[in-house]
Amino acid sequence: MEFTAEAIRRAERVRLIIFDVDGVLTDGGIYIGPDGELFKPFFCRDGLGITLAHRAGLKTAIITGRESEHLRYRAKELHITEVYQGNLDKRAAYADLKAKLGLADEEIAYFGDDLVDLPIMGQVGFPAAVADAVQEVKRAAVLQSDYPGGHGAVRQLIEFILKAQGKWEDLVAGFQAKKSMEGLAQ
Repeated sequence: MEFTAEAIRRAERVRLIIFDVDGVLTDGGIYIGPDGELFKPFFCRDGLGITLAHRAGLKTAIITGRESEHLRYRAKELHITEVYQGNLDKRAAYADLKAKLGLADEEIAYFGDDLVDLPIMGQVGFPAAVADAVQEVKRAAVLQSDYPGGHGAVRQLIEFILKAQGKWEDLVAGFQAKKSMEGLAQ
């Protein structure tokens, strides 16, 4: 992953990380079961990355265009309390979230992959893209993961933010010292 001093400077300010779902937290595939139910694969290491972000004091949220009961379950499992579903135009959800948490644009990161993510990416202080994002999203991003959505991109980008903030080493040391693993969700 290539990064600049500007990306590090912006990452240092992040207090909230917002995720798109399809193509970011998942691989973008929608799997349909025999009774018409929809399934989406989530990557465990991305989940642990989100848990580590929480342990480091960062807040997380989801803004997505689709509605999914599976996402509600996954968000609850990862203790993501701010979940906005069914928002193709994500600007209203973003404005609500920003006001609710009392944050400025420069304190917010957004991870996207497709055109519907561009309006928010143009507002936040730290716009990021997965490796398989469309070109317009890649151009809008301050940082681009080496990995495609649903395959470790979220984890890599969270690690970057935590390292820029000087929090990563303490989190890793907690595992090496065999401290309590209680409350870890993946």
